[in-house]
Amino acid sequence: MRSRTFSLLLLLLIFSLTFAGCSEKSEKVEVNSKVASQKDINSSALNNRTPSQSNSNITFPITVTDDFGFKVVIEKQPERIVSLAPSNTENLFALGLGDRVVGVTDYCNYPPEAAKKPKIGGFTTINIEKILKLNPDLVVASYGNGEQNVETMKNLGLRVIAFNPKSIRDIERDILILGEITGKQDKAEEIVDFMEKKANESRNEFKRKPRVMHILWHDPIWVSGSNTFIDELIKIAGGENVFSDLKGWKIVSKEDIISRNPDVILVSSGSGMGGKGKNYIYEWVMQLDIDAVKKGHVYIVDADLISRPSYRVVYALENISKILKEVVGSEKLVIGQSK
Repeated sequence: MRSRTFSLLLLLLIFSLTFAGCSEKSEKVEVNSKVASQKDINSSALNNRTPSQSNSNITFPITVTDDFGFKVVIEKQPERIVSLAPSNTENLFALGLGDRVVGVTDYCNYPPEAAKKPKIGGFTTINIEKILKLNPDLVVASYGNGEQNVETMKNLGLRVIAFNPKSIRDIERDILILGEITGKQDKAEEIVDFMEKKANESRNEFKRKPRVMHILWHDPIWVSGSNTFIDELIKIAGGENVFSDLKGWKIVSKEDIISRNPDVILVSSGSGMGGKGKNYIYEWVMQLDIDAVKKGHVYIVDADLISRPSYRVVYALENISKILKEVVGSEKLVIGQSK
């Protein structure tokens, strides 16, 4: 069980992107973890919009530069697209390209119709033979698929574009690129405008910033450092990442957490890679002897929202923003206090 869970963690880390309290505290966490529930997302203004038609003024071929630094030439509008990451799948469907998606990974579960698409393997364990059989004219890859796999697919004649966003701006750029090469520029701009609006609505400025940490997994303890989009979410929401001196996702010790004594601890739901059931990371954190635990400031955030660099990351930001507002408004916490 542990090896399986740790494998899921590694998938989240590569995603860079592309992850025994009392009853009163548990109830409180449940309320906050549902700020951006599936119901809220499905009824959002973005997903209620009618998918735009392909831009009529797009002229092919189109040449773009992906996040690997490679120039990708798109000879004609893609009609058969394979997505190799949940974030890519979410963005493709948001662009109104669901009918053109012919293959996804085992982890692509949003929107629900994406789960019905043919599977090409895991995130780091893609099956190139299955991809070839789907005869795609565009493969949308991710850093976590591995550069060797990307290179192999290119050598086999597949047209591959790879993404590795590390900030909201990077995510927006990748969406705009997808829109450009698929004839969905107008829709891509709508989505980016939507993200910017959500980000601005979630922006907080406090006199004293709450000190925040995000834990992806607990055995060993993986946290989000600087140069990650999760670090950016914390900053926009008005917080200070207590592990911002670490770059990327890093392993820390229990003593590191205790010595830094964060005001707020954010934990990914489930096993750190989403899924329903037991919240392993939360239960482990609640055993620590630190202020955030004692004062009930440990919060579960939907792992699918906070770990995937798709347009939905703004819902994780919205969640974090509301959490920090609640914490700063609480008389129980002296912001900036440390042991």
